[in-house]
Amino acid sequence: MKIFRTFVACISLVLISQGAFAQDTKIGVLNALQALFNSDAAQVVQEELEQEFSVDEARAQELNEELQALAERFQKDEAVLTDSEKTRINSDAQNLQVQLQLIQERVQTALQAKNQEFLESMQPELAAAVTDVVAEGGYDLIVNSDSIPYFAPVLDITAKVTAKLNESSQAAQ
Repeated sequence: MKIFRTFVACISLVLISQGAFAQDTKIGVLNALQALFNSDAAQVVQEELEQEFSVDEARAQELNEELQALAERFQKDEAVLTDSEKTRINSDAQNLQVQLQLIQERVQTALQAKNQEFLESMQPELAAAVTDVVAEGGYDLIVNSDSIPYFAPVLDITAKVTAKLNESSQAAQ
């Protein structure tokens, strides 16, 4: 992401120094993350992640169901349960919650790593897609959407960049 922002900043500075703010300046606004994560390549990665974590997801669902069953049993039978049974049910629930939390943390960490890996691997393709859109559209300035409080939707080139990313991934196949 830092590479892309630096890339956009450099392009912006070069264009500004060449008088890019003349009356006929053509400006585009880009949300690079949206362009990347809406691409076909991102969908492939998403499907791979879903398959990779399907076992964890199923186990988390089982744990949630067990927790719910314990809570229902406790609520239903609370009046007749002994103190030791209440303690055991509470301990079982805590153990299930710990297991669930460990699964969630493991999956979250892996997702963050995969997303970062995807972003890094896609930087060259993103730069090429932006360059192609700039050349085809005759843009003088491309600005990161995160740095602008408001812009007219007509200036948004995110979908065009996503389309270019999809074209390049299809050509590579």
